[in-house]
Amino acid sequence: MKNFPLVFMMARRYLFAKKSFAIINIVSLISVIGVTVGTMALFVVLSVFNGFENLILGLFNSFHADFKIESAEGKTFDITEFPEEKIRQIEGVYTVTNVIEDLALARYNDRQHLVIVKAVSDEFLLSASLDSIIIYGEPILEYNEVEFAIIGAGVDYVLGVNLNDYSKGISLYVPKRTAKASVSMAQAFVSQSVYASSVFSIQQEFDEEYIIVPLETGKRLYEYENEVTSVEIMMKPNSSLKKTRKALSQILGNEYVIKDRFQQQEFIYKILKSEKLAIFLILSFILIIATFNVIGTISMIILEKRKDIAVLSAMGCPLSTIRRLFVVEGMLIIGTGAVLGVILGAILCWLQQKYGLLSLGSPDANYVVMSYPVKMKAGDLLIILSTVGVIGFLSSLIPSRKIKGKFVSINQHEQGVEEK
Repeated sequence: MKNFPLVFMMARRYLFAKKSFAIINIVSLISVIGVTVGTMALFVVLSVFNGFENLILGLFNSFHADFKIESAEGKTFDITEFPEEKIRQIEGVYTVTNVIEDLALARYNDRQHLVIVKAVSDEFLLSASLDSIIIYGEPILEYNEVEFAIIGAGVDYVLGVNLNDYSKGISLYVPKRTAKASVSMAQAFVSQSVYASSVFSIQQEFDEEYIIVPLETGKRLYEYENEVTSVEIMMKPNSSLKKTRKALSQILGNEYVIKDRFQQQEFIYKILKSEKLAIFLILSFILIIATFNVIGTISMIILEKRKDIAVLSAMGCPLSTIRRLFVVEGMLIIGTGAVLGVILGAILCWLQQKYGLLSLGSPDANYVVMSYPVKMKAGDLLIILSTVGVIGFLSSLIPSRKIKGKFVSINQHEQGVEEK
């Protein structure tokens, strides 16, 4: 940019030089503080939101596999015709879990609740992150030929299950596939009984619906022999999901539907992104209000420096350069506040990460995390600085555009009168 070094030097001098009126220094300081607080709030809130997003998705990922394979047609498919061995040979595949998932009625004592039964093969328990969602008990599905269930916290609350009472199990009921109309429960329904071994907690919707049981229990309950509703594939750490998906597509063809984590939780991902965008827009609007002070500050500086403007114009300085001078002045004010805001926000986030200054509640509460989670992202930093930069440029441009030829001529005339 032509003459930018000179313009920048003069703008910096105007920023730090002592003003003729103390009120201008005060308004400038308020402008910097406003931008600092706004930027810091934007950085901290987005970082906290990132922390919650990372926590929530981490919990969901503990429940969902990297890939879920379903039949392209129909609810179930024959597992004996599924190319499981070929899939296990794909590089990075850790577990292949057969799954039967369907509705059932759960009863415990005199309480009952409609649940989703997820019957899984033994490899489901090999998930390294499964322990992160267990809030009490041990995740066991079978021990000494006794079948157990891992139940959601909401199901546990509704049914009032006692994990330590092995005299009574949870009874699961499903209508018989070939049953005729009958008033007899034994004739109309298939039932299976399991004991609760542990309770998991992910999110209210899952906690209130899911019960995880052994695959054999699901087969007897839904009267399946070789049918399953899906196959879930867990990958080893640092595996290429893109390459795995391509390999799966080549092996499975069009007979099956392959869903990754995003597709399994598409609604949750969209909700999280929408909430983050809404928060960003709200805080950006607050930041816009905070930058209104910059418009007033630049306007006051222009009035104070009207003699300097007249001198520069008399020396042949173009009107565009004079305007650019005060735009840079406003950008320096905004930039100072933005840098300070980011630094202070990063310090607060680091302190929260290290010491958990702001807790979620009582230490005795059974939370997944005890303090607000925080995760700083470089992408958010770039977006924040870009947003602040655009807002700062526009707020500096508005008063600078008021400097016109007539304004300069009046200043020159006033200066000539004073000299006489």
